[in-house]
Amino acid sequence: MSIVDKGKEAVQGVAQAVMKKAAELAPDSLMPGGRPDPLIRRQHGHIGKPVSRVDGPLKVRGAAPFAAEVALDGMAYAALAYSTIAKGRIAAIDTAAAEAAPGVVLVMTHRNAPRLNPPPRFLSGDKAAAGDDSPIMQDDRVRWNGEPVALVLAETQEQADHARSLIRIAYEEEPAATSLATVSQAAGGCEVGTFMGEPLRAVVGDADAALAAAAHKVEVVYRTPGHNHNAIEPHAATLAWRGDELFVHDATQAVAHTAWSMAQIFGLEESQVHVTSPFVGGGFGAKGLWQHQVLAAAAARLAGRPVRIALSREGVYRIVGGRSPTEQRVALGADADGRLTAIIHRGVTPKTRHSPMPEPFILPTQSAYASETIALEVQTCYLDMVANTFMRAPGEAVGTVALECAMDELAEQLGLDPIELRIRNEPDKDPISGRPFSSRNIVAAYRAGAERFGWDRRSPTPRARREGEWLVGMGCATATYPYHRMPGGAARITLDADGRARVDVAAHEMGMGTATAQAQVAADRLGLPLEAVTVRYGDSSLPGVILAGGSQQTASVGLSVMMAHQELVGELLKLAGNDSPLAGLRAEEVESADAGLRKLDEPGRFESYASILGRAGRSELAAEGSAPMPLETMHWSMHSHGAMFCEVRVNAVTGETRVSRFLGSFDCGRILNPKTAASQFRGGIIMGLGLALMEETQFDERKGRIMNRTLADYHLPVHRDVPEIDVIWTDIPDPHAPMGARGIGEIGITGTGAAVANAIYNATGRRVRDFPITLDKLL
Repeated sequence: MSIVDKGKEAVQGVAQAVMKKAAELAPDSLMPGGRPDPLIRRQHGHIGKPVSRVDGPLKVRGAAPFAAEVALDGMAYAALAYSTIAKGRIAAIDTAAAEAAPGVVLVMTHRNAPRLNPPPRFLSGDKAAAGDDSPIMQDDRVRWNGEPVALVLAETQEQADHARSLIRIAYEEEPAATSLATVSQAAGGCEVGTFMGEPLRAVVGDADAALAAAAHKVEVVYRTPGHNHNAIEPHAATLAWRGDELFVHDATQAVAHTAWSMAQIFGLEESQVHVTSPFVGGGFGAKGLWQHQVLAAAAARLAGRPVRIALSREGVYRIVGGRSPTEQRVALGADADGRLTAIIHRGVTPKTRHSPMPEPFILPTQSAYASETIALEVQTCYLDMVANTFMRAPGEAVGTVALECAMDELAEQLGLDPIELRIRNEPDKDPISGRPFSSRNIVAAYRAGAERFGWDRRSPTPRARREGEWLVGMGCATATYPYHRMPGGAARITLDADGRARVDVAAHEMGMGTATAQAQVAADRLGLPLEAVTVRYGDSSLPGVILAGGSQQTASVGLSVMMAHQELVGELLKLAGNDSPLAGLRAEEVESADAGLRKLDEPGRFESYASILGRAGRSELAAEGSAPMPLETMHWSMHSHGAMFCEVRVNAVTGETRVSRFLGSFDCGRILNPKTAASQFRGGIIMGLGLALMEETQFDERKGRIMNRTLADYHLPVHRDVPEIDVIWTDIPDPHAPMGARGIGEIGITGTGAAVANAIYNATGRRVRDFPITLDKLL
């Protein structure tokens, strides 16, 4: 069978088989009482519809309130001054001119800042949110170039910015570690990194020996640079104290985590900190707790006034972490038939001693392909720089660059089609853990994508297709991202006598359509029209400890809504009483439908919500449910997948590269909302195009500073860089995931860089292994 044969039939056949067995395979661990729940059954038709974002009208009218748009009476404006050395101490600081400047309310340095507890570093506890645990303006030490050393409050932002420029600081510099090459080559300069509490190392058999004996092998080194976060909305917060209570309007992906962490820093009870974040103008992992919120809260307490702090674009580069550079060695050994006998993926990446994670680039290799032997390891070196942090698909985004380019190199050596090589090495179980896959249909995604993209028109010979000055090539790569569902999910449903419902959950909206998708889930569960359901979110006082990250919010919130619905049904049956057609029924014997409850096998036994509440004399009924621990990941290896296809045109004279076509064919379980999902997929792919062709943090090792700290110098894709992006998906539900859905927020960036690089090779015959692939590397 050729690669493009029967693509649609393959997808449909797998989908039918999964749906047939969905109910019996649903994991008992997800539901109370061990009762299987039809997690992937379409109930009332809301799930799967292309619904427009419910917050869309607010945003297009400019009426959606963001963190830096909250106006408070008597508000002062903050400006930060940043260190200009990588390591040392402040020898002298002169703030007199700043204090005398017009409009200045306060100048805060380590000399007068309140005493604060160390920030709880993310991953150090269930609710810890800080990007690094460095002391925040507590001493005269300087730990990186860009660390805040002073804060100015003034009546206007312009006055604060001007006064900041008047501060004079003298430093005593100390030798700093700012070169990855120097530190990694020093004896004892690196150690095995850890991620989520686990060492970034995995070994199956003797991969080095298997590589040496392999009939075919490739051994290559790929390098990726650092990347910085560039959300449309820079980090900002508006804060106020009311007595001993702190109110924070923040741009955050983790309201509950931020509230708890701020309480720890200021020595408060968690209930004394209230964080809201109804809208976030983009967040890819870095919209957590950094020093600016803490410093603004400290200054607000000193000044006795509300404070607004909005980081400039340069300010984001100075104190907010990004993705660290990597140097990755990938070695693949294969037999004569192209079946892998050895996979080696090792390398090095820097981090700071105060940040929670290195860049875990081996993660995609852990489950990508079957091999007799595997050796994976991330070595971490410590540098004096701004903390590295989560950035869309941490590990997978750059790890797939090296792995999937190496697979392309091996396919060429073997004389195999790159897709055929991948299919031949499909694992039947997780290669590291040995657990079965919950649902894995990447082969179907490849076949459907190859057919739609016209992969059969690709020439395996580089430089074979030319149109005038333009060399044209095609490339592919596998995308992968793990399924996550964090513990701590909870939600509350409030049902009123008018047949309307409200869902309350401490979730987040960063443009991905959280409220829309969860309204669909709730309406589907409750048997209500979509317009009868509203979702409240972005407030730490609401139920749940849920962050928007790891592509897990939809699963975490969705299951929490399902648990709340289960509780609500139980409460409704208690209220119904003996006069109800539902009298004597248990929760597992009924379902929600037509704004009421009915017996599963006897639809005539029905009573509306309004009737139940009215007879009980209630105007509303609320129930809260908590999701169980994510035990499904203990039994199954769970991942989203994608087959990425790219066509590029490279100018033979100038080296200019244009991506002319791109297709992502995804296997992510059930798609809850095709409209918002397509947007998520495309957004990730666009970010992947930037990773491939232009994004690069330029780090000056002499001073330990980021040089290209503006959007004029840090290049991102713009409209003319991005072709029309086609996306398709299998829509095959995962029987072990809530709603049958796995995460989609980060899968789009993975594999994209490699697909572009492989297409460039097919067009030009040149392998570029040092990213980004800029035109100078193609001349």
